Amino acid sequence: MTALLAAALSLPPANALRRWTYHCLFGLIAVGGLRHSEALDLRRDDVDLDQGILTIRETKFGKSRLVPLHATTVAVLSDYAARRDAHLVAPRSPYFFVAEQGGRLLHQYVHRVFWQLSRQIGLRQRGQRNGPRIHDLRHRFAVQALINWYRAGEDVERELPILSTFLGHVNVRDTYWYLSAAPELMAHAARRLDKRWEVRS
Repeated sequence: MTALLAAALSLPPANALRRWTYHCLFGLIAVGGLRHSEALDLRRDDVDLDQGILTIRETKFGKSRLVPLHATTVAVLSDYAARRDAHLVAPRSPYFFVAEQGGRLLHQYVHRVFWQLSRQIGLRQRGQRNGPRIHDLRHRFAVQALINWYRAGEDVERELPILSTFLGHVNVRDTYWYLSAAPELMAHAARRLDKRWEVRS
């Protein structure tokens, strides 16, 4: 992530808003566990930098939710908002993340920039279809939250509904999918299961 965000800040041209837009967009998806469509759909009014809360409206499955932000994320987004507003002339776009002329960011261009940056830092080989996707940033967020709980000795089953709500899942079983997606998580889950069987036997 550090390499990806640094590469975003090297996007040309040097005096444009573009590099800051992608730096903050990809960073927010990674630390907020957002779907990339949710980040692109954020409007100015949905980003409360005073309270440090995002309002994610009517997303997948028609659900809305609040996403709290860490103070460091608020600082980065505040800096972006100031740069954006200084860069643009009226009329202002209602969207929080904008293209160079102030219009809405288009999904296909966002994916193209992500692939370009992924190739630049060696995560994706030129001409190959395989490689990281923007959605993998959300996936990593969920997996890392689960791993952190396991490492801290937390009751993951009790905490899982919190993560499920944070991610905007309709059902906790949708979040269970992440348990099977990382070897370390599988190992933690297997050890937890072994301990339960030891207690019963």
